[in-house]
Amino acid sequence: MVNSRPSVGAVRRGPYQLKCRAARMDDTRLRITQAAVDLHQEIGPLATTVTAIAHRAAVGRPTVYAHFPDEQTLFAACTAHYFAVHPAPDPTTWMQEPDPTTRLILGLTELYRYWAEIEVMAARVLGDHRVAPERVGQGFVAFLGRCQDVLAQGWPVTGAPRRRIRAAVGHSVRFETWESLVREGGLSSTEAVAVMAGAVDAAVTRPAVRTR
Repeated sequence: MVNSRPSVGAVRRGPYQLKCRAARMDDTRLRITQAAVDLHQEIGPLATTVTAIAHRAAVGRPTVYAHFPDEQTLFAACTAHYFAVHPAPDPTTWMQEPDPTTRLILGLTELYRYWAEIEVMAARVLGDHRVAPERVGQGFVAFLGRCQDVLAQGWPVTGAPRRRIRAAVGHSVRFETWESLVREGGLSSTEAVAVMAGAVDAAVTRPAVRTR
């Protein structure tokens, strides 16, 4: 009678082969994600095509679609991967500083350091966001909103001064503000922080300028 039970070797090979296949799929997914991240940084998300990603990752277009069936899925994976490598400052930690001026300086110092770290990617993504805000850059916008919320809190004013503070803080956290002051204006990040802290202070202490 023939023994119909699989050999021990066959039993062992099944799970091993599944693990190897899963590992290959993970590696392929990572290569595709990294290829997309690299292209986003080089030419921007809007100019990045599936064909270019497939070529960079050394896979076929169907393989890209098998892992990422739509643009949203791919962008989400790219965002998660990029920010895992380049973690953004956590605005909630700034709330440990009770003094709003000191908190502002602390937050802008960390934020401007971060803009310097991710300058190329931020410029590409935010540039595309201005063209297609519904497709690109929502994560950056949400992050900036959290920064603004935290740094605009705690100032002992109401009414118009509070509105001016929020506007000045919102301007201070923007990548474009850092880029203008540091890259175009030639300031150091420390000087740029001082300039924007002064602007926010002016929003607190000085009345609005009346125009004729």
